[in-house]
Amino acid sequence: MKGSSRSIFASAAALALVATTATVAESAHTRNGSAGIRRDRFAHRGAIDDEGPAAVDAGASGAGEAPTGFDNLTNGFTEQGPAFDSLDEDTVVPLRSFNDDRFLFEEVETVADGLGPVYNADSCASCHQSVVTGGSSQVAEHRTGHLEAERFFESTGGSLIQSRATNAEIVEHVSFEDDIRTFRLSTNTLGNGFVECIANSTLLAIRDRQPPGLRGTPLIASVLEANGLARIGRFGWKSQHASLESFSADAYVNEMGITSPFFPEENTSSGLFVGFGTPYDPVRDPEDDGTDVVAFADFMRSTKAPPRGPITADVEAGEQWFADVGCAGCHVPSIVTAAPGTVINGGTFIVPDALGNKIIHPYSDFLLHDVGTGDGIPVLPTAELQSTANQMRTAPLWGLRTRNRLMHDGLTSTAQEAIFRHAGQARGVTSAYRRLPADKQRQLLAFLASL
Repeated sequence: MKGSSRSIFASAAALALVATTATVAESAHTRNGSAGIRRDRFAHRGAIDDEGPAAVDAGASGAGEAPTGFDNLTNGFTEQGPAFDSLDEDTVVPLRSFNDDRFLFEEVETVADGLGPVYNADSCASCHQSVVTGGSSQVAEHRTGHLEAERFFESTGGSLIQSRATNAEIVEHVSFEDDIRTFRLSTNTLGNGFVECIANSTLLAIRDRQPPGLRGTPLIASVLEANGLARIGRFGWKSQHASLESFSADAYVNEMGITSPFFPEENTSSGLFVGFGTPYDPVRDPEDDGTDVVAFADFMRSTKAPPRGPITADVEAGEQWFADVGCAGCHVPSIVTAAPGTVINGGTFIVPDALGNKIIHPYSDFLLHDVGTGDGIPVLPTAELQSTANQMRTAPLWGLRTRNRLMHDGLTSTAQEAIFRHAGQARGVTSAYRRLPADKQRQLLAFLASL
């Protein structure tokens, strides 16, 4: 959307970045392109805060269950708002309500709004809509690069190869030399407000409880709206984002090509500058003043967690086998969010009653693991993060029954095949599953089909 009509709604943090980033982006453009500028922005600063005491024992926490449902209704973080069908471009008010923010999440962007010039989708819902707005989908992004002396180097212009463009002259293509290639499926965003409100201390406590061979790696990420303060990442296939505003701003520029105060520089087309001032981009940067970024984040904060399917005797038995073979070591069944009033995200967000002290069942630890399915592409192409090349975030299994393309690349079609792909740190777990009698394997798969 056009930012000029929404400036009064932009967050103070986003506006504060406009002046500081515009000059940096302009001068650094010729030095290392937009990919290098963003790499600098992902550099975190400071030590992480605990964000309150660890909450790892759901049974003893006194917390309540988080609301669940595939119903397009708010979890209480924002009010429901006017009837969704009554909203249009003239009546929508960003940040007013769940329905207003959902409208923006679903709204199709145009070139006049800043779409492109290179992009993957024209709305958030294009990638996040199964079975309701905010879910996952079959849409995958394409990433490539190559190794030199055992170190990963991105493709020219960055590892992300956008699949679409607004002009035939600037469609990106994969270079023959870039022989590390992968797809990454769009992830579910339902319930992400609760995930954002998990304290750093809780994620570290989960790690510390894991057996040494299964122990995950917490990725320290930069909270963009906190000027880069450090927090444990939890969003994206590499847990590369720690807050929903950071996650939204990244997706807005990388998936739709719309710049914001957090990312004011356009992507290149395989290294070629195609931003404002060229024939390919008629809109000055930043194309969004930060309002849409916050609206997307608030929509996700307001969504309910994915609900379970029918619970049968086989499902209950399968859940026990899931734990017994070791799956629950990484796919953690229950996590408690931080208490209401807890300050998180580098001081920029206070956990509200609607999201605080809630029990969620994501079946993830949100940590990085090497289970033999890594795609060879690190979080960033630096020596310090090369070890993340073959690590992936433990995929949250809630909402699994709404997906028929599995694993990060979407190249697996059944839950059993997904289990068999697990190796590395999960090799022992996979072996334990293989040793189960056929009837117990069937029950474990029934459990997965209920998520």
